[in-house]
This record gives sequence, structure tokens and C-alpha cells, in this order.
Amino acid sequence: MVDHVTNEFRQTHGRPAVPAMLRGLRCRCPNCGEGRLFRAFLKTHDACPVCHEELHHQRADDFPAYIVVLIVGHIVVGAFMGFELMFELSTWQHLAIWIPVTIIAAVALIQPIKGAVIGLQWALRMHGFGGIEDRPEEH
Repeated sequence: MVDHVTNEFRQTHGRPAVPAMLRGLRCRCPNCGEGRLFRAFLKTHDACPVCHEELHHQRADDFPAYIVVLIVGHIVVGAFMGFELMFELSTWQHLAIWIPVTIIAAVALIQPIKGAVIGLQWALRMHGFGGIEDRPEEH
């Protein structure tokens, strides 16, 4: 279900951030919500295969990883502390539980979080998504 709004309309009117981020969270194009955002695990398509929106502008960099560390860290530390209060486990048992949980959670979250960040960049017309390249301000 491709959005049939013209590019001129999109250039002059706002792009809603929440729907764009939700599309990115589903690893879909922030513009149409149909095309796949990623061609490999964390490599984006240069353009959406469905609506042909250019995606090569994205510059998520390390921000998705920081968000994943924040989320996974809070979940794992909270769960660890809860387990420590409820059960008497040895150090190696904790390691056997929390290392795999941490790795699996981080790998599961990184792609959707990166998609949401790209969706936010698209909605805010950052890094060339608005048709104008970013330039440092001159004073």
C-alpha cells in the first residue's frame, strides 16, 4: 500500500515522525511502509525497492547501539538483581544465564532500533532526506 502523495507535497509539508519510526521499527521504508529497509543485517538499501525513496542519506552511526545498550542493560541488570533476590545461584550459573540473554537481546534489538532511528531522520529531513545536504553553520 504505497503512499500516493506527490513528492512536492512531502517537500512542503511535515512528515509525521511516529509513523515513520514505527515503519522503521518494522524494518520497512519510512516513506511507504512497504519496501524492506535493509538489504543485509544492518546495511540499508540505497533506495526503497517499492517507492524508490532514497535511503542512502541515513547516518544512524552509533546511536542505535547506544539505545540498545541502554535498553538491554536496564533489562538484564534488573532481571539479574531480581534473580539474585529470589534464587541462590553461583557465579557460573549467573554467567550461563545472563551472557546469552544479553547477546540475544542485543542482536534482536539492533536492527529494529536502527530502522526507527532512520525513520526519525527521514521524518525530520536530516542528513539530506529533505533534498538539501547538511552543511555546517557559518558564523
